[in-house]
Amino acid sequence: MSDGMLRVDGAELYYEIRGSGPALLLISGAGGDAGYFSGMAEELADAFTVINYDRRGNSRSTGRVAAPMTVAQQASDARALIDALAGGRALIFGNSGGAIIGLALAAQHPEVVAGLIAHEPPIVSLLPDGDPHRDFFTDLAKRYADSGAEAAAGQFVQSVRGEGTYAWPDDLTKRFLDNADHLLSREMAAFGGFRPDEAALSAAPFPIVLGAGSADRGLSYARPSIELARRLGVPWAEFPGIHLEFIPRPALFAAAVRILATQMHSGAAAVPAHWENPAR
Repeated sequence: MSDGMLRVDGAELYYEIRGSGPALLLISGAGGDAGYFSGMAEELADAFTVINYDRRGNSRSTGRVAAPMTVAQQASDARALIDALAGGRALIFGNSGGAIIGLALAAQHPEVVAGLIAHEPPIVSLLPDGDPHRDFFTDLAKRYADSGAEAAAGQFVQSVRGEGTYAWPDDLTKRFLDNADHLLSREMAAFGGFRPDEAALSAAPFPIVLGAGSADRGLSYARPSIELARRLGVPWAEFPGIHLEFIPRPALFAAAVRILATQMHSGAAAVPAHWENPAR
């Protein structure tokens, strides 16, 4: 693994690169930390050039300012990484808020996207009227205003199925806690207010797959992926496990990503060249 810092507009982004082959950019959600994907990146590095990074204002990246984060800025950061580290085009995997950023990137900068896998984007605007999770981000903002970052971060983590049943790496935990105030005060509103550009996504010249974890069937933060897949007319896939399955079981989750990313890169009916040529 190699790492570095990339200067972008108003920030420097910490990134990690592993492996070789087609570029695969991993975009994290709440907490914005590259460490969510460390295990999965190791698993996929035999077939892909895997890039994971700390999003602007989080962890080892700079750019934390008083102004609210915008999803458009996050998409521009992702594009800058692709231009600088991936030769201008990459496959994208995004989880949660990272899936929202991936959808914005696909709509705003389609020329740099070779394919998009969007796992459990919490697009609350796609939930039906009366669903209690339509107010999830509003309720979280109120808890933050009333009780502070620690209480609101605790409520947020407890809302995600599976959390508390396994341990996060100590360094990731520390960085997440350091990012909590930034997440709640500057990032959550943009995630909560996100509305996908359905026309641009429907016209995308690359494959898009929406999906959610098998343990999250029926949950409000997984259902928007089904609704958006229906609206766009694109495939939907069930992934293993919980919302952050790639932390406790990276090999299992990476196996699912490997299949989709390989199909996106090679075409569903084609055999990748490195399987055809034994010398590779």
